[in-house]
Amino acid sequence: MSIHPSVSIHPTALVDEGATIGAESRIWHWVHISGGAVIGERCSFGQNVFVGNRVRIGNNVKIQNNVSVYDNVTLEDNVFCGPSMVFTNVYNPRSAVSRKDEYRDTWVEQGVTLGANCTIVCGTRVGHHAFIGAGAVVNRDVKPFALMVGVPARQVGWMSAFGERVELPLQGAGSWTCPDTGDRYELSGDVLNYLPDQG
Repeated sequence: MSIHPSVSIHPTALVDEGATIGAESRIWHWVHISGGAVIGERCSFGQNVFVGNRVRIGNNVKIQNNVSVYDNVTLEDNVFCGPSMVFTNVYNPRSAVSRKDEYRDTWVEQGVTLGANCTIVCGTRVGHHAFIGAGAVVNRDVKPFALMVGVPARQVGWMSAFGERVELPLQGAGSWTCPDTGDRYELSGDVLNYLPDQG
């Protein structure tokens, strides 16, 4: 087990032998972290969170109450998992059929927000800084900065790295500057390019 001495672990939490947890992470009530998990620094795990063995979690990841992060899920830095959102790792589960050798990888890139009660179907990649609305069901890859809502999830707009709606169409050409950060966003076709403020 490799747990930094600054990690805060509530007495009701269970951290299995072998887990790696970075500095200043906080583990709250009734959390279970499996022994193979690798977790970065400054992460927060809310009440009743489960983290599987084959899970990689970056730095400054916030996982709210009642979320299970199953095997074959990777969360990059600064990901936010809203309350009771769902990951899966088997596409066609049956209780009577073992499919542990059929897990599909799910990859959530840096800065993504996964809203409360949304579902990320296994085998998908969520692009950096995308924003998945509450209750949405993601069953295909998501573009960076995309704002996704609905069942199944569809793109309805763009979100900035700061978490504000980008005032640009879904495709075409144009530019927008974030009033909070000064960062610029340029739309080219159906790709949003991010130009951080250098000031």
